[in-house]
Amino acid sequence: MSLLDRRTLLLAPLALAACGFEPVYGPGGSGTALRNRVLVDEPNDRNGYLLTREIEERLGRANPAGFGLAVKIATTEERLAIDSAGNTTRFNLLGAVDFALRDLTTGQIVTSGTVENFTGYSATGTTVATLASAQDAQERLMRILAEQIIARLYAAQIPA
Repeated sequence: MSLLDRRTLLLAPLALAACGFEPVYGPGGSGTALRNRVLVDEPNDRNGYLLTREIEERLGRANPAGFGLAVKIATTEERLAIDSAGNTTRFNLLGAVDFALRDLTTGQIVTSGTVENFTGYSATGTTVATLASAQDAQERLMRILAEQIIARLYAAQIPA
């Protein structure tokens, strides 16, 4: 290892500390502040259930709840591939979630935003296979959106 490589390796942690880098699960990190403290509003449909399940799987169930997370889910389906007979053989499932994290003691919004993404599925098999593909795409989309929400929550300045 050259002298320049060693210097770079030794000085890299100092550069990260100087830029404000802070581990999410370190002391005072937002991951620690949110772990088992976020109560997701009760879901009212399958997408809400799937999203809530993914968020609780990553953040844990609130015990006791310090924050409330309100989510509003919107999904649409786009036809992508159409064969010569006019049958759709591929769909895109687009989703957007507006979210707001509020402090339950003060009622103030800590952070809020919108995340968007999409998944696709094939409709070339049987009716049952197409339905299974659509449900799988729905689950994948909610998982992706949950991960994006959690990343945004981790990036926010959460009071411990």
